[in-house]
Amino acid sequence: MMKLTLRTVLFAVAALWMGGRAGAQSAQPLSLADCRARALAHSEDLKQAGNRVSQAELDVKIAAAAALPKFDASAVGAYVAPDIDMLGMELRMRGMYMADLNLTQPLYAGGKIRAGRRLARIGKDVALEQQRMTRMDVLVEADQTYWTCVAVRGKVRMLERYAAQMDTLYRQTETACAAGMATANDLLRIEAKRSEIRYQLQKARSGAELCRLSLCRVVGAEPGALLEPSDTLPEAAPPSGLTADLAARPELRMLEKQVEAGGQQVRMARADMLPTVGLTADYTYYGNIKLHTPGAGGDSPVPASTQEFRDDLGAVMLAVRIPLFHWGENRRKVRRAQLDEENARLDLQKNRRLLQLEAEQAVRNVSDGYALVETARTGLRQAEANLRDMQNRYAAALSPLTDLLDAQSLWQQAQSNLIEALTQYKIYETEYLRATGRLE
Repeated sequence: MMKLTLRTVLFAVAALWMGGRAGAQSAQPLSLADCRARALAHSEDLKQAGNRVSQAELDVKIAAAAALPKFDASAVGAYVAPDIDMLGMELRMRGMYMADLNLTQPLYAGGKIRAGRRLARIGKDVALEQQRMTRMDVLVEADQTYWTCVAVRGKVRMLERYAAQMDTLYRQTETACAAGMATANDLLRIEAKRSEIRYQLQKARSGAELCRLSLCRVVGAEPGALLEPSDTLPEAAPPSGLTADLAARPELRMLEKQVEAGGQQVRMARADMLPTVGLTADYTYYGNIKLHTPGAGGDSPVPASTQEFRDDLGAVMLAVRIPLFHWGENRRKVRRAQLDEENARLDLQKNRRLLQLEAEQAVRNVSDGYALVETARTGLRQAEANLRDMQNRYAAALSPLTDLLDAQSLWQQAQSNLIEALTQYKIYETEYLRATGRLE
C-alpha cells in the first residue's frame, strides 16, 4: 500500500511538472500551406529523390562524353639489369624513360553511343517523375495528418460544449430535486451521462495528443512542439469537372519510359553485332636507351663505343573491329533484351488498368463523400431542431428527462458525423488529385 501511494505521488509530481512546461510554452499556429511547405522541406524521401535527379543529370553528361575524343597521357621509367646481349652488342636500359600522348576518337560504335545517350535522358525523365510521385506522397500524408488533427480537435471542442451543457443540466436538476420537483433518479441518470461524456472527452484528448505528435513528425518539429492547426474544416463545395484522366500520373509516365528504355536496350544489344570504327593518334617520346659496342681489343683500331637513343615517334591509326562468330552470344543478348521490352510493355498494360480503376474510384469517393457531407448536415439540422424542442418541452415539464438526454446524445452524434464527413471529404479531394497526377 505504501509503494502504491509513493508511485502515485511521484506520477502526480511529474505530471504537474510536464503540465507546467507545456503551459509555459506558447502554441504555434500552423496553417495547411505551412504544414505542406515544412513537410516538403523536411522529407528525407524527397531529398533522396532530388539526389537521384542530380545523379541522372550527371549520367546524361557522362553519356554525352562517350562521343567526344579521349585524351590520355602516360609516363614510364624503368631500370633493366643485366644488359641485353644483341649480337655482340649490349642494350642498356638503366634508367630509360618514355612519355606517351594518346588521342582516341570513336567514329562508329554500332549505335551504342546514341542508345546510351537516349537511355541516360530516359533515366533523367524517370527520376523527375519519381520526384513528382514522392512529392505527392508527402503532400498526401501532410494533408491527411493535418485534417485529422483538425477533426479530432473539433471533436474535443464539441465534447467540451456537450459536457458544459450536461453540467448546467445537472445543476438545474439538483436545484429542482432540492425543491421536490425532481427525483434522485434523475440526478443519477445525468451523472451517468456526465461520466460517459468525460470518458469520451478523455479519449478525444488522447487522440488529439497523438495527432499532434504525428503532425510534429510530418513537419520535422520536436515532439514537444505545441503545434496548433489554424485552419478549420471548410464547407464542402459541390464537386464539378471530375475526370479520371491519367495523362499526368507519374506512375504511368514511368512505365511508358520503361518501355522506351527497353527499346534502347535492344539497340544496345544489337550494336554488339555491328562493326566499330575508331581513330587513334599517338605521340611517344623516349630516351636514355643505350647501345654499347665493345672494342676489338689488342692492337685493333676499333675502339669501344656507346650510342644513346633519344627520339620521338608519332602515329595515326584507324581501327575497325568486325565481330564474326561468337557462338550465337550476341543474338541471344538481343533476344533477351527484346523479351525485357515485351515484359515492360505488359507491365504498362496491366498497371494502366489498375491506375485507371484507382482514378475512377477516387472520382467516386469525392462524389460519395460530398453526398455523405450533405446527409450529415441534414442530420445535424434535424438533431438541433429536436434538441431545441426537447429542451423547451422539458422546461415546461411536458417530456421526461430521458427524452432530453436522448436528444442531446443524438445532437452529439450528428455533430460528430458532420466533422468526420467533412474531414473525409477533404482527404478524398487530396486523394483524387494524387490519383490523377495533379497534386502540386
